[in-house]
Amino acid sequence: MKCYGLTLCLRDDPDAIAAYIQYHRAVWPQVCARIRQVGIRTMRIFLRGRRLFMYIETDDSFDLTRDFPRVNEDPVSAEWNRLMATLQERAPEANPDEWWAPMELVFDLDWPQHRDGSGTAQEVPL
Repeated sequence: MKCYGLTLCLRDDPDAIAAYIQYHRAVWPQVCARIRQVGIRTMRIFLRGRRLFMYIETDDSFDLTRDFPRVNEDPVSAEWNRLMATLQERAPEANPDEWWAPMELVFDLDWPQHRDGSGTAQEVPL
C-alpha cells in the first residue's frame, strides 16, 4: 500500500465552501466507483477554512502522475471534477501543472524509529 497527501484551496466564497461540503455528502456513485477502479483504496478529504487536505491510500502499483488523472477517463467522473473545479483553486504553492498539489511526508508514527521508542531520533527544538 502507498499513501499520499495532497492539498488544494476552495474559492474564498462561503457559498462555494458550503456547496463543496454538500456535494461531498452525496458524491455520485459512479465517481466513487471510478476512484476505486484506478487503485485508490481510501480517500479522505479534510477542510480547514478554505484549505483542503486529501489523504489517499492506494494499491502498490498506483502511480500518482499516471493513475490519478485516469479518474477523468470516465465521463461522469470528468463532469464531477469539472463541477468541483468551479468551487476550487490551486494552492499558492502548487506548480502550474498541478491542481491537487502533492505534499511531502515528513512524519509517520509507523516508521521503524518511532514504533517502540528505541530509535535514534534526536530532539529537535520547536
